[in-house]
Amino acid sequence: MFQNKTYQAQQRAPHYFEPKGPNAPKWYVVDAKDQVVGRLATVIARVITGKHKPTFTRHADTGDFVIILNADKVHFTGKKWSDKLYRDHSDFVGGLKTKTASEVMLRHPDKILRDAIWGMTGKSNLARHQMKKLKIYVGTEHPHAAQEPQALPTGTTRKTNLDPARKRRGSMNK
Repeated sequence: MFQNKTYQAQQRAPHYFEPKGPNAPKWYVVDAKDQVVGRLATVIARVITGKHKPTFTRHADTGDFVIILNADKVHFTGKKWSDKLYRDHSDFVGGLKTKTASEVMLRHPDKILRDAIWGMTGKSNLARHQMKKLKIYVGTEHPHAAQEPQALPTGTTRKTNLDPARKRRGSMNK
């Protein structure tokens, strides 16, 4: 009357899982001077999550370490220094504190890049662990010389023309 059924997921293609040993994480160093925050954050989020590697595995930490220098010299496009708001809540009634990007830059210059990169990762325990691979420094010095960090490969960071005199696309000026 009753049939014994086995419910087994069918494997459609061979899967590759990153082994723990041979591919140790690399260390990269990035100079954030005159870089646009969003464009820099997308590149770094891919590196710390491991999506830049062909051996990317969604549930495993395959990312590399990234050291960011000159975090206080990043740029925003447009009027984001005055219009972009950072909100923080103390979990008490009326505990919402709002600051502009320029106010945050004066007090905690690394928070702008850290929040931008955190916004581009998945919100999980794995992402919290991967964010620990991000080292942000205000000056040009860092204490990670023993790890022998390399520069990110050329072409991964894209420079944006920050000249305010340039014409915008679609503007009425001719």
